[in-house]
Parts: sequence; structure tokens; C-alpha cells
Amino acid sequence: MRSTEAGSPSVTRSSGGDPPVGSERAAPPLAEAATDAELPARGHLASLVRAYPIPFLAMGGLAVGGTLRYLSPLPTYGPWVWLATLVVGGIPLVYHTAQRLRKGQFASDVIASLAILVAILLNEGFAGVIIVLMQSGGEAIDSYAFHRASSSLKALLARAPRQAHRHRDGEVEEIPVEAVRVGDRLLVRTGDILPVDGSVAVGEALIDESSLTGEPLPRRHGAGDELLSGTVNVGPPFDLRAARVAGESQYARIVELVRSAQERKPRIQRLADRYAVWFTPLTLVVAVFGGWWTASAQTVLSVLVVATPCPLIIATPIAVIGAVNRAAERGIVVKSGGAIEEVGRAKAVLFDKTGTITSGQPEVERVVPLAPGVTEDELLGAAAALEAFSSHPLAAAVVRGARSAGVVPPPGQDVEEIPGAGVEGLVAGHRVLVGSPSFLGRRLGLSLEDAWVAVRARGETRGRMVSFVSMDGRAVGAILFSDRIRPHVPEMVRDLRRLGVQEIVMVTGDSRGNAEEVARMAEIPAYRAELLPQEKVDQVRSYRNRLGTTIMVGDGVNDAAALAAASVGVAMGARGAGISAEAADIVFLVDDVTRTRDAVSLGRGMVRIAQQGIAFGLGASFVLMAIAATGHILPAFGAVLQELIDIAVIVNALRVR
Repeated sequence: MRSTEAGSPSVTRSSGGDPPVGSERAAPPLAEAATDAELPARGHLASLVRAYPIPFLAMGGLAVGGTLRYLSPLPTYGPWVWLATLVVGGIPLVYHTAQRLRKGQFASDVIASLAILVAILLNEGFAGVIIVLMQSGGEAIDSYAFHRASSSLKALLARAPRQAHRHRDGEVEEIPVEAVRVGDRLLVRTGDILPVDGSVAVGEALIDESSLTGEPLPRRHGAGDELLSGTVNVGPPFDLRAARVAGESQYARIVELVRSAQERKPRIQRLADRYAVWFTPLTLVVAVFGGWWTASAQTVLSVLVVATPCPLIIATPIAVIGAVNRAAERGIVVKSGGAIEEVGRAKAVLFDKTGTITSGQPEVERVVPLAPGVTEDELLGAAAALEAFSSHPLAAAVVRGARSAGVVPPPGQDVEEIPGAGVEGLVAGHRVLVGSPSFLGRRLGLSLEDAWVAVRARGETRGRMVSFVSMDGRAVGAILFSDRIRPHVPEMVRDLRRLGVQEIVMVTGDSRGNAEEVARMAEIPAYRAELLPQEKVDQVRSYRNRLGTTIMVGDGVNDAAALAAASVGVAMGARGAGISAEAADIVFLVDDVTRTRDAVSLGRGMVRIAQQGIAFGLGASFVLMAIAATGHILPAFGAVLQELIDIAVIVNALRVR
């Protein structure tokens, strides 16, 4: 073992740094995010027309009809062009609305669809085309701005091992992972993802379990120890005795967790649809009353036209786009319009620990000389001289620590590394060893009990990892490591509370002692430790059921199902697992968890401005509805008045930028 957690000499050295090639963190988190629907954002006008034909048809129909009606010698053809445009462009919109209603999705476009139908029946082409343009334009804006990345389930399956290497008749054969049977002896090479659950057949294995448990460093396992699929072998090749078939292993269970979480996650009710629930029935009552009062079907159409909820159909998406653009400037990618609305209503925020609240990689926290005449710089320099030859995460931390401290290591000679245990070599004529107590004990026959007592006497060691350094056969010092919290996390926690978040919780698969220490430093009031992926999902659902809108922020495979189950899943996409970015609704492209505060603040501001526009727009619509119900507004004039309301509300929505 390279090191041990302070206070528990038998604990293995483990790692939170970046896993090796072959792990989930090797894949770009958004490599598969682009969809065909996003191509218009990168292409030309022709691409936009192909992607969104109805709003362009409506604009073209209005222009051609208007030219014929007012600027040509054939004015009677203008209304026919408008009617044809209304039929061709309006029927698909009405059909789409009917399909949504059949599925129980009562949305803000119901009034617009009714207005389109009545306009067709009354041959009011101009007013009807205006409605078509408003409805299809709003949907196009929404669609153009937000396209979900490819499904998280697809990303999970893409990462899952396809092949296994089985020992048979003295040879190693490559077989599909589905062909593995309980009891098979499999060869797991360096960098391989474990294909099935099993146990170490013989010898030892060094496993990076961070994708499942969140433990910050690799863990050493001996013969007979149980291992889980989806973890990564970062040590030498070893033999795995299969305990379960692929379909029953841990990775398959996570796939099923994500699928189940997505199926059970209710559809986000957009801000516009919330208002449509009561505005639509009220409009229908006024329209029926106006038709009865004036004994005219045109009055019904006039009411529907002026009541078409453009502040809901167009202005709200524009406000959302403004918030999304501001978020993008901060390295925050919002993958759905509902997400930025929902994040603004957050009542609870749950954070993963490793790689989210903490940096996810060990750093040198303290250097403790234990022998007279040995300084911290000498100790760190001697260790770095040997660790420069090692690929272990703690070795890299020592080298980084020496560099940041301005220490220039002397050259190391005759360096030998015992994988996962320690390094030995000559430094400035001295025989130096760096590693865990058991490593130094085996090599030198030293007892480090006194050294442990001395290290503990120098300060807090709980939750830290320790490597000891010996020189010429005697222990001369120790190096303490920690997975440090990210900068400004306590300030973020305080700001989230000021923004109205009621519960802030850290959920982790790490040990209770480490979780308690990190939560204390981060000023997070509550934590849940030693959680399996399903238990994280249960925590998310518990807070969601109790408080309402719940955000989950994470970065690893073990967080994917919880991200999918949350009201809004937020992934640390800069270094995080591809699956977490795929499962999330929001992705941070910068490695900064404090962007959670920015996302919540932007969401709250966007909802406030959108509600102001909706209040004004619907208020103006109520006034026009009352006038139209008395027969004093013709449908075409009502459409123009509604457009003026649109402009006012859109200008207000642009304040989000």
C-alpha cells in the first residue's frame, strides 16, 4: 500500500484523481450531445427553413398575401393566399395540440389551436395566419434554443464492457460479456473496466472504485475480496472469479436505476402551462358569452384572437433563452427550457462529495518531519525525487506539492516502484523509501507506532491519508494528503440559503468520517454517507416528495441515477463522467461547483421577469377580451392589437439578458 488513512494503519491507499484510460472520465462529457435538431444553429437559412417550416410558411404567406391584397391588380387573391397558408400551416399545429391533450398534457397552445380552427371555418385567413405564426414561432424558438443531449441510458450502455477475457484450457479467450458464467476465471488487464461482479481469484488487485463509491483513491483488494462491475483496474493484471452474470451485476443495476428514474420522473410543468390551466377555461367562457351576447361567430373568433396567450407562447421562451445565454457565458449549459425555470424554484440542493464539493484528487496538506535536522523542504524534495518515477495519484500529488512549494527535488537513482505500495531509491546518496507503514515495515523491519503517535500529536489526522518517508533505515517524516474542498464552497452555501433554498445536503458513498470532515469545512449543515447509487436516488426522492423542487449536483457514474431522479440534475461536466453529463438537465463546462449558485440565481431572476411579462400580457388580454366580447373588435384588428402586446412583453423579457 502506498499510504493509509491516518488513524487506521490497515486502510489502503486509494485515489480520487483522474482514472486511467478506459475509465468513464476518459470520454468527453458532451461528445455525443449534438443532435440533428441542433444543426440549424450551426447552418444557414436553408437549414432553418427545413427544421422549422411552419413559421417560415406563415411569414411567407403573410408577405405574399399582403402584396397581392394591397400592391397588385389582383387584390382578391390575397385573402385566398392567407386562407391556404392558414390551412396548410395551422392543421399540423391543431393536430399536435390534440395529441398532447389526448395524453393529458394541457398546455398554453389550446386557445391558439381553437382560434386557428374558428378562423378556418369563418374564412378569416389574415387573423388565422397571425395566430399560426405566433404559435409555431414560439415552439420554434423553444426548440431552437433547447435540445436535449443523447439519452443517458445510451451513454451507460456505450461505456459498459462488451468483451471479457476468460481462462480456458491454458489459454485466454475473448468472449462477449453476456457469455460469462458464474465461476468463470477472467483476466482483467490494466485499465480494464470490470465486466461482471466477482472476487479476486489470487494475489492482489488495485481498483479505482470512485465511479461507484466516490472514494477518492484506488483501493487494494486481496484474494477472495468482492469487486463490482463498472470499477477500473489501475494496477497490474489480475484474475477475477465471476460471481454474477453481466445482467445481474452492479453496472447493469445502475443502468436499470437510470431507466427507472427517468420513467418515474414527472414531466416538468412549464411556467406557461401553469397559467394556461386557468386562463384557457376563462377565455372559453368569455368567448361563448360574447358569441351569445352579439349573436355573432366573429365575436367568438375575436375573443380567441385577442386572448391567444402570446406572453406564454413567445415571451416566456424568449426570457428563458436570455437566461440560458447568460448561463452559457458562465460555462453553464442548460439542456431544456423547463430546467432553467425549475432550478429557479429550488427548495433543496443535494451535492455529491468527491469531484463535486471536493476537487476529486489528493493534494499535499502537511509535511511532518520526525527526525532532528530534517526540514519540511528536504523531506518533500526527497519524496518528490522518487515519486516523479511513479504513476500513482499520491505520487503525482507529492510532485505537485513540491512544485507549488518551490522545492527542486534532487535527482533520484536506482528507483524501484512496488505498484500500489511505495517507491525506493537513492537520493543524494541516501537510501529513501516512500509509502505506507506496511511497506516500510516489510522492507526495513521498522515499527512505526511511535511515528504514528508523533504525527497525530502535530494536528488533526482524521480523514487524511498518510505516506511515511524513511532515510537510511529510519523513519524521518510523514506526508499528509487530503481531498480538499473547492474554493468558495462555504460562500456558495450561504448564498444558496439567501436565495431561499431550504435544505442543503451532501450525499456520498465515502466513509462517514471523511464525509463529516468535508461537510464541516464546506459549512454544509447535513450529510448522508456510505450511500450506494440506489440509496442516493432514495435520498433525492425523499427530499423531492417532502419539499418539492430538488436539485442534485454530481459528477460520477454513481450519481447518474440520482441526477435523473432529481427535479433538475446538474453535472460537473468539465472533469465528470460522460454518463453524469448525459443524465443531467444542466452541465457545468467549468470545473466550479459554485456555478450552482449562479444557475439558481439566474433561474429565479428569469422566472420573476417572465411572470411580470405574463401578468402584463394577460392583463392586457383580459381588457381586450372584454371589449371583443361586445363585438367592438374585428378579428384582423384583434390580431394586430395582440401583436402590439407581444412586442411589449418581448421587450420586457429581453431584460433577462
